[in-house]
Amino acid sequence: MLADVISDLASEIIECDDGAEALASYEIHRPDWVLMDLRMPNVDGITATRQITSEFADAKILILTSYDSPALREAARSAGAIDYLLKENVTDIRAIVSPNAQLR
Repeated sequence: MLADVISDLASEIIECDDGAEALASYEIHRPDWVLMDLRMPNVDGITATRQITSEFADAKILILTSYDSPALREAARSAGAIDYLLKENVTDIRAIVSPNAQLR
C-alpha cells in the first residue's frame, strides 16, 4: 500500500526486511528518502536510523510506525530522523517527501 501512495514521487522504491538490510541498501543506493518502521527483526528502526545518519549526515529518514509515543518520537529525533508519522496518517507522507516539501 505504501508504494501505491508514493509511487508517482519515486523513480525507484526499494523495500527492506530489517534495519541491517536498510543500512546496506542505503550504502548502495543512496535514496532521497528512507521510510523506516520501528519494529523490525534483527536491527530496529531507531538503531538503523542512528547507523545510517551517523555514516551519511545528509540522509533523510522518516519514521513510519503505529506507535504513538513521546519517548519513541524523541528517540527517533535523537537518532537523526527528520520526521515521525503514524501509519494511520500514511497519506501525509506525500507532503513530507515530495520534492517541493519544506523539511520540518
